[in-house]
Amino acid sequence: MSSAQQKVQQHPAFQQAQAKANYYLAQLDKELSRYPVLVNLEQRTQVPKAYAFIGAVTLLTLLHFVNALAAPASNLIGWGLPAYLSFKALESPGHDDDAQWLTYWIIFGFFNFAEGFALRALLYYFPWYFSFKTLFILWLQLPAFRGAQTAYYSVLKPVLVNLSHRANSGRTFSNDTVTAEGLRDRVATATSE
Repeated sequence: MSSAQQKVQQHPAFQQAQAKANYYLAQLDKELSRYPVLVNLEQRTQVPKAYAFIGAVTLLTLLHFVNALAAPASNLIGWGLPAYLSFKALESPGHDDDAQWLTYWIIFGFFNFAEGFALRALLYYFPWYFSFKTLFILWLQLPAFRGAQTAYYSVLKPVLVNLSHRANSGRTFSNDTVTAEGLRDRVATATSE
């Protein structure tokens, strides 16, 4: 090792940064140890799970920089982990996680349906769309934020309740014969709402 490298490594700022990095790496490793799949992967590959996780996040980030790969990477994040965790939720005895993932799939499906109509316009006017979509998806699925439940209860549920109320409001017309006066009444009723 050269003398310049030794000086840099002995500098207090370098040592402090290295200690902080090691602390956060240990915290990440502790958090990732909660997932048996990652522990099993670490045992099979002999690659620390924290390094594998950081590598996967880095790879997905790089894929977002290549525009042709941004959509598949974003969709993989949107269904990969949630599909696995939904399976685990169905197998667990409690129902809290079932509600979280059912809500996630409702919001995710509605979002993908709406995205299908406006994707070209979004990509034209919003060049980093898939990066922000990925952040939105992560916000929806991470239990710390419970974004899917927030989006469902504040946006989607009021719209669906309003549509359901209108459909069930009893606005049926029992006359089989259609008259000009009946049509005018129907148009007036429909436009007044």
